[in-house]
Amino acid sequence: MKKVYVIGDSISIQYGPYLEKALRGWMEYGRKEGEEEALLNLDRPQGANGGDSAMVLDFLQAKERAGGIAADLLLLNCGLHDIKTHPATGEKQVPLARYRENLETIVALAARLGPALVWMRTTPCDERVHNSRPDIAFHRFAADCAAYNRAADQAMAAHGVPIIDLHTFTANLGGDLYCDHVHFHEQVRSQQAAYLAGWLAAWLGLEKRR
Repeated sequence: MKKVYVIGDSISIQYGPYLEKALRGWMEYGRKEGEEEALLNLDRPQGANGGDSAMVLDFLQAKERAGGIAADLLLLNCGLHDIKTHPATGEKQVPLARYRENLETIVALAARLGPALVWMRTTPCDERVHNSRPDIAFHRFAADCAAYNRAADQAMAAHGVPIIDLHTFTANLGGDLYCDHVHFHEQVRSQQAAYLAGWLAAWLGLEKRR
């Protein structure tokens, strides 16, 4: 049985149980470990939350030192934490140029880890709600999400890495998407998982015909 391994932000943690259920019986599911720790604060990446591109790079480097990732497919995303913006200075957590550099290193490193890399485009955020909340110490902007997605598109296309457009799929689901400023209702999470499972089923079919 093929195995998929997921590294992503809190969005991936939330659709993860639905994806695992959708794959049951025909594909094994695994992900970055530490879900209980991650769920303590979804806005502060820890545990299973992959965090920004620098954190993903650190994690992959640790996996390489430990012998790689035992899976057939590596589903990977980072971006939502990279675009965190300081409200006063406008400084990004990871500037766009550094994000591009990190992705180039991530692609090269992933090629040495074993699984085939597949990139997932970063999901949209509700900047109006997000940036009006006094309990969140950073802003996010849709324009930055789009710019970082474009940068990832270019990097992955240059290296022949397949892309799952989870951003567009999610945006097209309708108006009532969010349970807060960036996370999605249960129904949306279920639909995201079904979309990803469908993509993986098609990938597995291609593999069988080789």
